[in-house]
Amino acid sequence: MIFESHAHYDDDAFNEDRGELLSSLQEKGIEYVINIGASIATTKNTITLTEKYPFIYGAVGVHPSDTEELDEEKFTWMKEQCSLPKIVAVGEIGLDYYWDEPDRKIQKKWFTRQLQMAREVKLPVVIHSRDAAKDTVDMMRAERAEEIGGVVHCYSYTKETAREFLTMDFSFGIGGVITFNNAKKLKEAVEYIPIEKILLETDSPYLAPMPYRGKRNSSLNLPLIAAQIAEIKGMSQEEVVAITTENAKRLFCI
Repeated sequence: MIFESHAHYDDDAFNEDRGELLSSLQEKGIEYVINIGASIATTKNTITLTEKYPFIYGAVGVHPSDTEELDEEKFTWMKEQCSLPKIVAVGEIGLDYYWDEPDRKIQKKWFTRQLQMAREVKLPVVIHSRDAAKDTVDMMRAERAEEIGGVVHCYSYTKETAREFLTMDFSFGIGGVITFNNAKKLKEAVEYIPIEKILLETDSPYLAPMPYRGKRNSSLNLPLIAAQIAEIKGMSQEEVVAITTENAKRLFCI
């Protein structure tokens, strides 16, 4: 059984068949799903999904691209949700410099605050970092993220940067990009990262693996990701699935 460590099943892309798809996952080999909050609205949607489906757990957080919406009232509400029994992480949080908005000062402020929140509520973090490797590492170090723990979701940096995250004992979410022909540096990083630090993820509905690139993604594509990691690592696909599932259960205390 496979552990899906990062999905967004509240996304509008699933409006037409959400119930049918989610109800089919377990019989098709998906044991658990972590649905990830990316805004206040999607965090609320995530909580609803955790209440409806026994195998879905959730993360509470605001993505860097949505941090402009945050204020003290919303932050307090978010912290309160962390005590819900099926909320197992704070995320996704971090820095995204691909776009110019919101201002980097705003992103940094709320990244720090959400790291501090995770420490206070004793939950691991799900890190989003895009075109912002140095600042992400520096801020995590400043907040002693090694004491918090978590995963760098949709890892896309080099093996040298992976070493920095490994020194903080973080895990790495590996998704569909690992199957792309142009993912040379990611494949090198995955070869370097210990299998005990890898989690499987799809980031559904985004980043579908080959041969479905550009189409709606779902957890049903996880075996394609596991197969690619197995090839890189010189392991069987079954070993990759078993180890990454245990990794996720351990990190999220499930």
